[in-house]
Amino acid sequence: MGKNGQPARRSAIRELTLRPTAGSPPGLELLDLSRLADRARLHGNDPYASLRPAFHQIVTLHAGGRLSVSVDFTRHELTGGDWLWIRPGQVQRWGRDLPAADGLVIAFPPGFTGARPAVGPVAETPFAEAVLTPGPRDAEGLRRALDHLRFEYDALAELPLEAYVRVLRHLVAVLTVRLANAYRAEPGRPVPNEAFRRFHAAVERDFMVTRRVEDYAAALGYSRRTLTRAAQAATGMSAKRYIDARVVLEAKRELAHGTSSAGAVAARLGFADSSDFTKFFRQRTGTTPTAFRRTARGT
Repeated sequence: MGKNGQPARRSAIRELTLRPTAGSPPGLELLDLSRLADRARLHGNDPYASLRPAFHQIVTLHAGGRLSVSVDFTRHELTGGDWLWIRPGQVQRWGRDLPAADGLVIAFPPGFTGARPAVGPVAETPFAEAVLTPGPRDAEGLRRALDHLRFEYDALAELPLEAYVRVLRHLVAVLTVRLANAYRAEPGRPVPNEAFRRFHAAVERDFMVTRRVEDYAAALGYSRRTLTRAAQAATGMSAKRYIDARVVLEAKRELAHGTSSAGAVAARLGFADSSDFTKFFRQRTGTTPTAFRRTARGT
């Protein structure tokens, strides 16, 4: 799929790549939260700016720890024992309490574990998850998985590099499966089926070029009704509403955190006319793109 075969225009939001620390394994970082601000400055980044990481971040707080972080317009207040999974492409902003936070962030790129099911149940939606406070059994499983990962992470010299990285990949997969299972264990949380997983992946790829459910159904070999049922079961939204919500989310990200004009945002999102974008945005948010930008930036 693709509108006239044109590639999507590049986002104006500052993107963040995973830059390895000297001595760390390729593709994985385990870092104390209290060191994160200094590390960001070392790489020329403002630790409190709005950034769009291109990698997964699993954040957990130790007993007594506290941390505030905003992810896609949702402010989270984490305390000891809490977990939060920040996914690639989401726009995050750390709170000023970051240097005092007692916890850990595990950062790794998409595909690091080599197995989609490891991150699938949580990662297959662009919308922010709530903070997870696991029950006793899940908390114990997560603690043991994290302890083993930290032990092996610190044992670089004990294995050949290839074996060392392979061990870490497996242990990150264990941790993510544990975390995904803990999310699923929360009452009322739906489990996406294969149709929704494929639909989600297609929307992530093509939401800037088509907003028609029929286009996705034809590309994936499903009926419109099948996609609507799958989206409803996984997210509580119809397939059309899910697509539109994804477009609105990206628009909000660009308007609040980017430097492009509303007209440029409209063009990037596939609107031939900025007035059509304004109408679309107002119908789904109750405000105009310009008004939303002013409110989001406090101007």
